[in-house]
Amino acid sequence: MLGALALASLVTWPTLRHPTRTIPSDVGDPTMQAWQMAWSGHALRTDPMSLWQANAFYPEANSFAFTDTLLGYAPAGLIGSGPVAALVRYNIIFVLAVALAFIGAYALVRQLGAGRVAGALAGAAFACAPWRLAQAGHLQVLSTGGIALALAMLARGHGWSLRHGYRPDRVRPGWAVAGWCAAAWQLSLGFGIGVPFGYALGLVCVVAIVAWLRHRPPLTRRLLLADGIGLTVFLAGAAFMARPYLQVAEQFPYVRRSWQDLTWTSPPLRGFFTSPSTSIVWGDLFADARADLGHRGEVSLLPGFTLYALAALGLVLSIWSVRQRLLLAAAVIASIVFGMGTQGPGGGRLTYGLLYVLPGFDGIRTPGRLVIWTTLLLAVLAAGAVTALAQRVRWRPIGLALALLPLLAVAEGLNTTPHPPVPAAPPVLATAQAPLLVLPTGATIDGIPMLWTTDRFPTMVNGAAAFTPQRQAAARTAALHFPDASSVAVLRATGVRSVVVVRDAVVGTPYETTVWGTTSGLPLTRVDTPEAVVYLLDPIER
Repeated sequence: MLGALALASLVTWPTLRHPTRTIPSDVGDPTMQAWQMAWSGHALRTDPMSLWQANAFYPEANSFAFTDTLLGYAPAGLIGSGPVAALVRYNIIFVLAVALAFIGAYALVRQLGAGRVAGALAGAAFACAPWRLAQAGHLQVLSTGGIALALAMLARGHGWSLRHGYRPDRVRPGWAVAGWCAAAWQLSLGFGIGVPFGYALGLVCVVAIVAWLRHRPPLTRRLLLADGIGLTVFLAGAAFMARPYLQVAEQFPYVRRSWQDLTWTSPPLRGFFTSPSTSIVWGDLFADARADLGHRGEVSLLPGFTLYALAALGLVLSIWSVRQRLLLAAAVIASIVFGMGTQGPGGGRLTYGLLYVLPGFDGIRTPGRLVIWTTLLLAVLAAGAVTALAQRVRWRPIGLALALLPLLAVAEGLNTTPHPPVPAAPPVLATAQAPLLVLPTGATIDGIPMLWTTDRFPTMVNGAAAFTPQRQAAARTAALHFPDASSVAVLRATGVRSVVVVRDAVVGTPYETTVWGTTSGLPLTRVDTPEAVVYLLDPIER
């Protein structure tokens, strides 16, 4: 665990250099996710029943369910308040997500029967895979450690390993409960990753039941009780998370992804061999390949060439049986083909299309994120090869060379991810009357004003999510001409009481002219400050 923390600090550096002022990748999604953790902690501390009624996207209901919530990180949100605390919290969790990915993969392959060096390799490959660099702004995608850790706990609880099979004397019911709880926690981080994980758990359960029916090994009542309790926790967590999302889907039918919507984010096969631009080792070498892919981060999905090579070796030399190797290889191929989405064979209709019809998959916009499973399966294959090599080597220099293999996987994860400074909130925002609208506004920039509101969480029209509600779109369009009679009428009808125009931020945007607006003949008052202009709108008399 200490090694995982040190490794995570290294590969995410300089995240922890200025955690109060900078944020990894960009100031778009990360600032929004920093707000998410702050909001969930605030709601749990003040009014848990209003958890899903966030202060953003006013006046919409269930606005916290407009995108993946990272709800599992809510305990961290209980610590501190305000934008600085939100930034520090986000940066720490960003590092811990990498550490947990290492720990989870290490624990899984060790439980399956691999050695320590193989465990370190699997952990490093899973935590430092190059494709993760293209997702540096998506914490919900980086938070995959719970997947591997839950599978490790469940396998341990059931006394099962890939190498030795089911051993009743190794059954640990407490670990089984812990595994189901870890799975429920992972699901609470977001359905984009959680839905495929849930179906994968279901497939594991089906395989386990079929295997038990064939051989009828002894099962203790304690284990069955543990599974019953754990499964209840998992299903209850899933139901709790699903309810507001189903309500949102009913209210906004266009949140469901059509088959055509998947075209942009579906990677071709070469995407699984293409590195993101921020990789120190591979970034420049794949510039032309990324250009052919359209420079889309969602389709640069290299799991790592070290991992590919060792997994290929694992097909011919491994501690796993030949049958297990073939099944793992088939699963790797299947994960890639499914991950290709609409770029799969035959337009993907008979591959990812089979998943698309399952409940929940029509809300996922990025089939390529199934590369998580590609990486984990490759890591298991590679761990079998490394363990086999370690058992055969008796000459110390070669043994030391094997111990360096995890460093090759780490090297592929070294990066030049930018860490831009986050703009400070204009002081007047702390007292502006809510509901408010901060300009400029937009789907890619509203994370900043969302972060700014984490001191008192005033209701605001601003909000960034997986889709744009119609009333928010109308307010943004109207604000392009603010302040004039029509825009003021739209915003007053929406319920807006304050429009805060951030002087520096609107420069060069379509909202730049709002700085110079006049209030003559309009039901509003203008207040000038050095950092912002505040327009106070008279409420509509009802």
